[in-house]
Amino acid sequence: MRSLPNLRVRNLGILAHVDAGKTTVTERILFLTGAVHKRGEVHDGTTVTDFDPQERERGITISSAAVSASWDGHRLAVVDTPGHVDFSDEVERALRVLDGAVAVFDAVAGVEPQSETVWRQADRHGVPRIAFVNKMDRAGADLDATVAAIRARLGAVALPVQLPVGREDGFRGVVDLVRMRAYVWDGGGRVETEVPARLREEALRRRRDLEERVAELHPDALEEFCADGALSDGTLARALRALTLAGTAVVVLCGSAYRDRGVEPLLDAIVAYLPAPADRPPVGGGERAADPHAPLVALAFKVHATPTGRMTYVRVYEGALSKGDTVLDTATGRTERISRVLRVQADRTAEVSVALAGDIVAVVGPKTVRAGATLCAPHAPVVLEPPVTAAPVVSVAVEARRSTDTGRLAAGLARLAEEDPSLVVRTDPETGQTVLSGLGELHLEVAVERLRRDRDLEVTVGRPQVAYRETVVRGVTGLLHRHVKQDGGAGQFAHVVLDVAPLGGEEEFAFTSTVTGGRVPQEYVRAVEAGCRDALAEGPLGGHPVTGVRVTLTDGATHPKDSSELAFRTAGRSALREALRASVLTLLEPVAEVTVTVPAESVGAVLGDLAARRGRITDSRVRGGTSVVTATVPLAELFGYATRLRGRTQGRGTFTTRPAGYEPLKA
Repeated sequence: MRSLPNLRVRNLGILAHVDAGKTTVTERILFLTGAVHKRGEVHDGTTVTDFDPQERERGITISSAAVSASWDGHRLAVVDTPGHVDFSDEVERALRVLDGAVAVFDAVAGVEPQSETVWRQADRHGVPRIAFVNKMDRAGADLDATVAAIRARLGAVALPVQLPVGREDGFRGVVDLVRMRAYVWDGGGRVETEVPARLREEALRRRRDLEERVAELHPDALEEFCADGALSDGTLARALRALTLAGTAVVVLCGSAYRDRGVEPLLDAIVAYLPAPADRPPVGGGERAADPHAPLVALAFKVHATPTGRMTYVRVYEGALSKGDTVLDTATGRTERISRVLRVQADRTAEVSVALAGDIVAVVGPKTVRAGATLCAPHAPVVLEPPVTAAPVVSVAVEARRSTDTGRLAAGLARLAEEDPSLVVRTDPETGQTVLSGLGELHLEVAVERLRRDRDLEVTVGRPQVAYRETVVRGVTGLLHRHVKQDGGAGQFAHVVLDVAPLGGEEEFAFTSTVTGGRVPQEYVRAVEAGCRDALAEGPLGGHPVTGVRVTLTDGATHPKDSSELAFRTAGRSALREALRASVLTLLEPVAEVTVTVPAESVGAVLGDLAARRGRITDSRVRGGTSVVTATVPLAELFGYATRLRGRTQGRGTFTTRPAGYEPLKA
C-alpha cells in the first residue's frame, strides 16, 4: 500500500460563540507557527483572518477565512468561522469540508447560545472536536464549571487533560495531565517544568480520574487499567486520540490566547488528537480515504469574487487537481478548465502546481461552478452531498436610488447570492420590488453595505419583514378531485381522493398512500406527491409556504389512455390547494431565543421591554455580578432591539440570539 502524504495534514475549523476569542486563537496559531511575524489584535483591526473592512469595523468575523501554518512537521489548514448566528451558514459550509474542529469557550460565560448551535452543526457532520477554554485570565474564569456545562448542555463526554496553574489574573500556565509536566509562560515563551509541589496532589487526583474515565470508554485502555491499575502515558494518549476520532469524547484544554498562554499545547493537541484526511471515511465510492492516486473527487464549498476574478474554494477528497486540468461539474453537467491552483492565506494567495487529496485550495478558471457542486474527473462522475443551506427568515426591499443603476443593482445582488447561498433574491409579484432575504437583520445589513462599497451603488432599503409560514390546525378527509382535460389529441385524466391532517413534531411534510388493488399505479402515486409538494409553496392565508402537513392518498382512478404522470401531478397540486382552502389554518412566525446580559439594576426595565415585545421569559440567573435573562421572542419584534437595549442599560447591556423555530402567531 502506497503511503499517503496527507497523513501529516490537519484540516480544522475554529468554532465558537461570538466574542469567545476564535479569531485571537487563530491569530496566535499563525504567530507561534511562524506564518506571520506580528500578532494582530481584533480590537485594532489588524488580524489576518478578519481582513474585510466590515469585519475590522464591527470587530466580528463575517466570512470564513482559510489560513495555512506548520507545526511539528504537520501542515495545518485552519478555517476561522463566524460566531454570530446570522452567519451560521458560513459555518455549515466550512464544516462540510473540514476533518476536525477546535471549539472555543469563554471561561467565564461557559457554553453560550451560539456555542450550542455550532456544536450541533458539527454533530450533524460528524466532525471530531477538541475544546479550548479561553480567557482563563479573566475574573470569574472557571475551567471546571465550563467542563460541567459542556457535559450538561452539549451532552458531550468532556475529558479535561490540563489543570490550570494560577487563577484569574494570576493564571500563568497549565499542568499536562497526560505527560504530568507543567508549562508556564512568564513573558519569555513556554517553559516546561516539574509539576509544582502545591499542585501535585490535585494533578495526581485528576490524572487518576482521567484514566478511569478513559478506561470506561476504550477497550484497550480498560484491559491495561485492569491489569496494571493505571495507564501509561502512551496508552492514555492513543486512547484519547481514538475516542476523539470516533466522536465518543472531547479532549478539553485551557489557556488565554490574548496573553499567549496555552496555545502551544493546543497546537500539540491538534496534531495528536484531531484526524488527518486519511482518518476520515472514504467518499465517492473509493476504497480508502484521501487516496491521491484515485480519480479526482472534490467539493466546491465557497465562491469569492475578487477584483482580479472569480475564485472557487474546493476540498479535494480523492485524486489530484493540477493547473490545466479539465473537470466535470456534476451539478450542471458542464466541464470546466482549471487555470490556476492557489494556496490561500486569508486575503493572500500563492500558486501551487498541484493539490492532492486532503488539500483545501482555491481554483481560478471555473465560470459557473456554485457552492455545493462536485468537481470530478470527467471519466469517473461522482456526486457528493452538498452543504445544507438554511432557509432565509428576514427580507428587505432593495432598490437603486438612480434608475440608471437598476441593472448594476441586479448584477450586484446576483453576485451576492452566488457567493452566499443563504441570501435569496426575488421579485415581489404584487409590488414588482426586488426583495433580498437572509438569516437575520445583521446578515442583510452587511450584504447591503457590500453593495454600497464594492459596487459603489446608492440603494434604498425597506423595513425588514419576517418570513411567515402557514400550518394546518384542522384538516379535511375524503376530498375528491377529478382532473379532466380534452383539447384535441391525447387528453388528461386523473382522479384522486385526499385526507389532510396536521403533522406533529418538527416535520414539514409527510405523504402516504393507502390505495389498494392497483387503482393508482406507483408511478402516479409519486406524481401525486410531487404535485402536493408544489401546492405547499403558497398557502391560502397569505401566500406563505405551508408546513406541518400530513397528506394521505386514500383512493383514485385512472383512464387507460388519458392518464399520465403529468395529469396526476396536476391533480395532486389542485386537490391539495382545494383541501387547504377547506381546512382550518393558522400563521406561524419565526421566533428566536434571546440571551440578554445586563447590570442587575436594569433587569426590571429589560424584562418589561421583552414582555412588550411578546417575549416569553424562560430563564433568569445571576452570573459574575450581572443578570442573564433568556427569553423566546418573535423575530419581528427584535428589529432595532440593540438600540433600545443600549438606551435602557446606559450602553452596558448586550444580547445574543439564535433561531428557535416557528410558533403560532398570536394577535
